[in-house]
Amino acid sequence: MFEKLNLIDPILKALQAEGYINPTPIQEQAIPVLLQRKDLLGCAQTGTGKTAAFSIPMLQLLHQDELYKKEPAGIKALVLTPTRELAIQIGESIQAYGKLLRIKHTVIFGGVSQKPQTDALRAGVDILVATPGRLLDLMDQRYIKLDRLKMFVLDEADRMLDMGFIHDVKKIISRIPAKRQTIFFSATMPPEISALANTILTNPVRVEVTPVSSTANTVKQEIYFVDKANKRHLLLHLLKTNNINTALVFTRTKHGADRVAKDLNRAGIMAEAIHGNKSQNARQRALSNFKEQKTRVLVATDIAARGIDIDELSHVINFELPNVPETYVHRIGRTGRAGASGSSISFCDTEEKAYLKDIQKLIGKSVPVATDNPFPMNANGVVAQPAHKPVQQPQQKQRKDFRKGKSSHTASKKPNSGNASRKSGRDWLSMPREQNY
Repeated sequence: MFEKLNLIDPILKALQAEGYINPTPIQEQAIPVLLQRKDLLGCAQTGTGKTAAFSIPMLQLLHQDELYKKEPAGIKALVLTPTRELAIQIGESIQAYGKLLRIKHTVIFGGVSQKPQTDALRAGVDILVATPGRLLDLMDQRYIKLDRLKMFVLDEADRMLDMGFIHDVKKIISRIPAKRQTIFFSATMPPEISALANTILTNPVRVEVTPVSSTANTVKQEIYFVDKANKRHLLLHLLKTNNINTALVFTRTKHGADRVAKDLNRAGIMAEAIHGNKSQNARQRALSNFKEQKTRVLVATDIAARGIDIDELSHVINFELPNVPETYVHRIGRTGRAGASGSSISFCDTEEKAYLKDIQKLIGKSVPVATDNPFPMNANGVVAQPAHKPVQQPQQKQRKDFRKGKSSHTASKKPNSGNASRKSGRDWLSMPREQNY
C-alpha cells in the first residue's frame, strides 16, 4: 500500500484518483530511498513503474522544501530522457501525481517550435523534463539556467547510449551543480553505462527489478511458424478471430511498418504506423488515437516505440522477430504491466529461426508453439496448404508488395548514432537510422 511509504496526503489522494493502490516492486524499494535524499542506481526495464518511482518522491521533496525553506525561484529538478514520447509521458505522470501541489513543470523536446517551451520556462518551472538536444539548445540560448538544481534524473541511460546521446548527456552533467541528488535508471548495464554511473553517483543505493533476460509471468507467449509471404494473412486472421482489443505490432523496418498498416486498413481494421520518417505531429496523433482506442492497431519500429506506455494493452505482436534478443523482452514488456495479464504473439519464418533460438537462450525457456495456426509451415520450411483461406488481394499488387526491395531479414547495419548539428529536432535527427528497405 502507498500509505506505508510515508507519502503526503496530496500525493496519496492523487494516486487514489488515478486508481493506484499498491506500489510496484521498484516503487516500493526506490521511494523510501529517494525520500531520504540518497542517490539511487535503478536497474529496471520499461513497464516496471519506474517513472512513478522517481517522480513521486521528487514531487514530495520539492513540495516540502517550498513549504519550509521558501527557496528562490528556479529549476530544482531535471529529468533527462532519450525520446519525445517518453518525455511527454513523464510530464503526464508528474501532472497526475502532483495535481494537488503547487509544483510547476514543463516538457521540452526537439522537432517542434521552441516558443511555447520558452514561454513556459519564462513563466517559472520547478521540474523540467527534457531530451538532450533541445535542452542544450536552450541552455546555449540562455533560456535555461540550472544553477539551482537539486535533483537530477537520468532515465533509460542505456538507450541514451544506443541513440548516440551519451556525449550530450556528459556535457549537460558538466554544467549542473555537483552537489545534488542523482537518480540513474537503465534497463541494462553495458560497461560504458556502468562507468558513467560510477562517475555521477555518490554512494548510491542499488535497486534491481526484473532483469532484462526475464519476461513477466503475466505475459502469455506464443510463437507461430509461418512463411514470410503468409504473415500478413495470419495477422489479419488473428485480429478477426481472436479477442484482441488493442495490439502493438512490431516490425524491424519503417517500410515494413507502413506496409503492415496499409494492409490492415485495406482489410477494414483501423491501423497507423509510427516510425522515424513520420513527423512529430503525426507520431503524437497516432499514439493519442491508439491510447483512446480510436485506432485498434499501432504498427511500430523498436526505436519509435521505446517509451510508449499504454495502460491495458492486451496484445503485443512480433510481426518480425528482432535480431537482438533483449529487444524481444523489451517489446513484450509493454503488455502484462504492473501485474496485469497480457499476450505476446510472435511470427517466425525460416530465416528468423536463429533469432528465436537466441531469444529462448536469453529468457531461459522455450516459447510455446501455437496450436491453432491456419498457415502452418512444414518442418523443412515448405509452406503447407493453409487451413484458413487467406483474404484475397489483387494478384498483381500482391506480387509487387512481396518482390519490392530487399528481404526484411537482411542483417541490419550497425546503428549510425551520428553527430547531427544542434538544431530544432536534433533529438530525432541524431537517432540511429532504422532500417528502411
